[in-house]
Amino acid sequence: MDFLRPGLADLIDIIIIAFIVYRVLLIVRKTGSFQILIGFALVLVLYLASVFLELRMLTSGFEILKNYWFIAFIILFQPEIRNFILKAGFDKSFKSLFQRRKKYIYSPILESVKSMAFRKTGALIVIENSQKLDKYVETGEIIDARLTSKLLITIFNKYTILHDGAVVVRNNRIHAVKVLLPLSRNIEHVQRHGTRHLAAIGISEETDAFVIIVSEESGQVSTAKNGEINHNVTQEELAQRIADETKS
Repeated sequence: MDFLRPGLADLIDIIIIAFIVYRVLLIVRKTGSFQILIGFALVLVLYLASVFLELRMLTSGFEILKNYWFIAFIILFQPEIRNFILKAGFDKSFKSLFQRRKKYIYSPILESVKSMAFRKTGALIVIENSQKLDKYVETGEIIDARLTSKLLITIFNKYTILHDGAVVVRNNRIHAVKVLLPLSRNIEHVQRHGTRHLAAIGISEETDAFVIIVSEESGQVSTAKNGEINHNVTQEELAQRIADETKS
């Protein structure tokens, strides 16, 4: 029955495995990349040692896991890999391409806002992001129409029955019109702004939507996001903010 008695190598094998499990649990509790890197180095050293010392149990465990080391490395060091790509300039290129695509998608909004600002046509355009605006859409009329500058200009024409309220853009389409939005109750905004701007701020306070406002009095273009409003936004600034603040 001597073959059932663990030898010195088997005891070392068991102790090392217990130590690895303990260290892994400690590393998992931490978020620092340095600790993770040390953990990977430790695993590699132990793997080489187990092969050299012929620690069968430990070597078998490493043999099972070795095919997944690269995947684990990618997952654990994903932020660092992304930063490397960013510094290399690839991420910047992809981001620039993605933003140009957004500007192209929302070019009808840019064109219509430019026209309405020139004519001092009041407008309120809400671009839906991650949070659905269904409970607000219910107050208006769903039309689910293609996003075009001519249609937006027509909707906000004061002689049409659809011009009151907001237009909600969902998935690059005009989803609903005549939508009623919650008004901001922030005293600072209430004292400075009219109903259209308070509605824009209000919906941006309650959701992650990006809102564009055209003043009927001055033709000035403003944007609202996260409860903050920016006035006198130029066409170029609007294009950039649409690219930065929308999900599409």
